[in-house]
Amino acid sequence: VQLQASGGGLVQPGGSLRLSCAASGSIFSINAMYWYRHAPGKQRELVADITNGGSTNYADSVKGRFTISRDGAKNTVYLQMNSLSPEDTAVYYCNAAVRHYRDSRWFSYWGQGTQVTVSS
Repeated sequence: VQLQASGGGLVQPGGSLRLSCAASGSIFSINAMYWYRHAPGKQRELVADITNGGSTNYADSVKGRFTISRDGAKNTVYLQMNSLSPEDTAVYYCNAAVRHYRDSRWFSYWGQGTQVTVSS
């Protein structure tokens, strides 16, 4: 299973970006999907998550500005980020809990990370 993240880049404060993360490979089902971020000198932070039923959770620091969504048919999770500030600068990683065919266990897979830089 591979998770391919994209959509990062350089944006000015107050701007927006949309991250995407597509899962591919031997996938029977995906449970929750997550977005994390890791900024230099800080601990990795769970930004948002979404269950296969569509329930969402957000870190307090992004509530009201970020929106997580998913397309089950495409095994893809998105993160719409609005009103970005320099404090949002980090490498953003996606993560998914995946079941393979003929296997009842859940496995955790990570994307490669995409850099988001908010600067004027």
